[in-house]
Amino acid sequence: MNHHRDSIGPTTAEEYIAGLPKERAAQISQLRELILQRLPAGYTEEMGFGMITYVIPLETYPETYNGHPLMYAALASQKRHMSIYLMNVYGDEDTLRWFIEGFTASGKKLDMGKSCVRFKKLDDLPLDIISETIARTPASEYIACYEASRASMEANRRARRKRKQGEE
Repeated sequence: MNHHRDSIGPTTAEEYIAGLPKERAAQISQLRELILQRLPAGYTEEMGFGMITYVIPLETYPETYNGHPLMYAALASQKRHMSIYLMNVYGDEDTLRWFIEGFTASGKKLDMGKSCVRFKKLDDLPLDIISETIARTPASEYIACYEASRASMEANRRARRKRKQGEE
């Protein structure tokens, strides 16, 4: 199911890849295969937000803040680069530290945003670290991490509101 699929554009990963330039298609396809081989049980591949996404489906976990399946990872081809989004790296300090150390130790140059690792060619990535990162977080653990993060955000929001009311 594609609950969060864009209304236009590819509806499957195969369509997405077929629409890419040949060299990009081959690289995204290779990375996709690696992800599918290492993806823990409980996650599914869907198209969403204009990318190939790996999510916990709403049928399994419907309580997301935005009504979309809980995204774990994604693959995208942008104008100047390709990206792999690793939400377990973004959402967990220990995993982030482990990921940065492993990436750096590989000798490859890390070009990273919050959860997005940008690359121009597959050789820019330490595929063993990417593979381990995908396999690292079981769906149940990812849900628990997500719920803890949402609870923490809500507690901070309530504390700010309370402080603001005290100032009035």
